[in-house]
Amino acid sequence: MDFSIKTIDAKSASTAYKAVKTACIVVGVFENKKLSAAAANLDKQGVIAAALKSGDISGKPGSSLLLRNVAETAAERVLLVGLGEAADTVSEKAFQQAAQAAARSLANLGANDVVIALPEVKDRDISWSVRTTVLAFRESTFRTDGLKSKKDTATTGVKKIAIAVNATQAATAKTALSQSEAMANGMDLTKELGNLPPNICTPTYLATTARKIATDYKMVAEILDRKQIQALKMGSFLSVTNGTVEPPKFIVLKHNGGKVKDAPIVLVGKGITFDSGGISLKPGAGMDEMKYDMGGSASVLGTMRAIGEMNLKLNVIAIIPTCENMPSGSATRPGDIVTSMSGQTIEILNTDAEGRLILCDALTYAERFKPAAVIDVATLTGACVTALGHHNSGLFTRHDDAHDKLAAELLAAGKQTGDTAWRMPIEEAYNEQLKSNFADMANIGGPAGGSITAACFLERFTRKYTWAHLDIAGTAWKSGAAKGSTGRPVPLLTTFLINRAA
Repeated sequence: MDFSIKTIDAKSASTAYKAVKTACIVVGVFENKKLSAAAANLDKQGVIAAALKSGDISGKPGSSLLLRNVAETAAERVLLVGLGEAADTVSEKAFQQAAQAAARSLANLGANDVVIALPEVKDRDISWSVRTTVLAFRESTFRTDGLKSKKDTATTGVKKIAIAVNATQAATAKTALSQSEAMANGMDLTKELGNLPPNICTPTYLATTARKIATDYKMVAEILDRKQIQALKMGSFLSVTNGTVEPPKFIVLKHNGGKVKDAPIVLVGKGITFDSGGISLKPGAGMDEMKYDMGGSASVLGTMRAIGEMNLKLNVIAIIPTCENMPSGSATRPGDIVTSMSGQTIEILNTDAEGRLILCDALTYAERFKPAAVIDVATLTGACVTALGHHNSGLFTRHDDAHDKLAAELLAAGKQTGDTAWRMPIEEAYNEQLKSNFADMANIGGPAGGSITAACFLERFTRKYTWAHLDIAGTAWKSGAAKGSTGRPVPLLTTFLINRAA
């Protein structure tokens, strides 16, 4: 799918859309029978107004209607999409639904090219509109049938999509377009990795993916194996690997886009490629979805691919500890005590709280880069799903000026993209639940406030730098009929880094 920006001359706007030669032009209509400016521009014979008045299209967000051979219009077809209630500007939600409706309607259209006339969106700029449009269309074309012996029925789809803007918006829109396509490519990689079965997407597979990103985008990849991990004394990480035959990997991927002396942003992604729970075995129902427990690593790799394609002028380092968590005679037991890379000891009360055990050593390793900030991303706790559902990722940071600033940046990036997060507390009182009689800490704090105590556990390993934790257990994938990876939080992370670079 090839996207481009088409400039509409403001001086001739009254006739510009009417003269556009294309297989299909997309314009909006409203619930109160009003037409958008672009629709009115095309409707010299009243055909669009008549369709709206007759109820052929309601104008509600998500509704659509395809018209052919509209008189005095150069386009072969006109696709009407509902924009909701008429106002000076369209609501954010209505625009998103309209973009999704257009993508669905055009999926089977036998047309090579489409022009989309963007309405003005309330409290949003042209960059947001371009990004929302691109992501909606790319989502509609994402396929999950790669491993099927017989592929799903292919849709014809549209090969070329031009987004129409006025001349004053063109430069900004072109920048937004290139960033949006890179973001979509990063999301696709994240979804592909997440959806792969755990017998294919192993720690070695993730390491190979990191090497490919490094080769494609002139990054530096370093892959540490078990002996090198042992030499670093990552006893906490290694404890999770004891029950599996799959070799662990510790992935470091460096994008040196900024100045040499600039402190990097470090992204740490949890890479449990399959989580059985270990000796603390999970229930069998739904355990197949534990292939998604590497969602943090997948989103970090997707983000690195996106910023590599953009050639973002910022130093960014990805760290991914990756392994399986399996039960066996050699597996770590509840009650075992391990020593982390930091020297702190951990009593393992539940082997199914393994994500924090691999992340804590990665967070200690991050110290060597003297980072500007560290953000870890993990499908960490079911408790976060209970607290926030599947709409917001959980955001945890310390409460001081530096961390409040970092939290504000991440929350703002989430709002920019619709990949939202919600800030949760970290307070000393919760650390009481992590006390152990026999080690420096326990790896769980009981069911109460489970996502918070998990974040408090990680926080103990991050006190030498500014840090944030994103718990994406509720947002990284969907279950049921829509089962599959979502590609989140690639939009949030990528936008955060773009804003930092700017």
